[in-house]
Amino acid sequence: MDRNFARALSLVLTSEGGWSDNPADPGGATMKGVTLANFRRYVKADATKADLRAISDDQVATVYRHFYWDAVVGAQLPGGIDYALFDFAVNSGPGRAAKHLQGVLGVVQDGRIGPATLAAARAKPAGVVIDALCDARLAFLEKLSTWPSFGRGWSARVASVRRQALLMSAGPSATEGSASPGPASTDVPLAAAPAGAGLPAAGEAPAVPHKSASAAKAAGILTLIALALGSLIVWTAHLSCNLFGVFCQ
Repeated sequence: MDRNFARALSLVLTSEGGWSDNPADPGGATMKGVTLANFRRYVKADATKADLRAISDDQVATVYRHFYWDAVVGAQLPGGIDYALFDFAVNSGPGRAAKHLQGVLGVVQDGRIGPATLAAARAKPAGVVIDALCDARLAFLEKLSTWPSFGRGWSARVASVRRQALLMSAGPSATEGSASPGPASTDVPLAAAPAGAGLPAAGEAPAVPHKSASAAKAAGILTLIALALGSLIVWTAHLSCNLFGVFCQ
């Protein structure tokens, strides 16, 4: 996927490092993985090694996009496979990387990523393709005469590419990002009383009993007291009769 280019390039540059001019390296002088031949092809036709050492980040991105990313059609490959193939292309050439991917996918190995290769790459689980491609890449490198000199570094690089590519393949695809709402629940929850139910709302005075109800209650109490006092007075007036058990007439 094209949105993976910046991340893939950052990972590749971590592996490529800075300036290198090792006579045993068939690529010759390189700066951040860019060979002098490719720098002359895409940036400056008469560039020297000094020019290559001073390459800018934008120039680096231009070379990697045109010579490697576009050459393996990285923008149309599934996430993770794009980076694994891209790094393979940088390390060993776009044509060879493409042929190994086609071999893993079981399509014609012509070294050109076309509709058939893309369809086959999309039809298989990305993790399976990444593992098989990294295995094929390592097997190819082990057969090179320069393996004794560079084998340890190449092995570590392929292992790192495998890990990062698998992580990329597990991320969300370009079509994802807006989750569709799930089906509405058919369960009807029991109505729950809102928090603070039965309590006065903020700023609201608590309820006070009505005045008429209070007055009626007080009047009833006074009537009972009056009746009790009246009975007591009558009983006292006939006290002598009551003490001897005789009803006074």
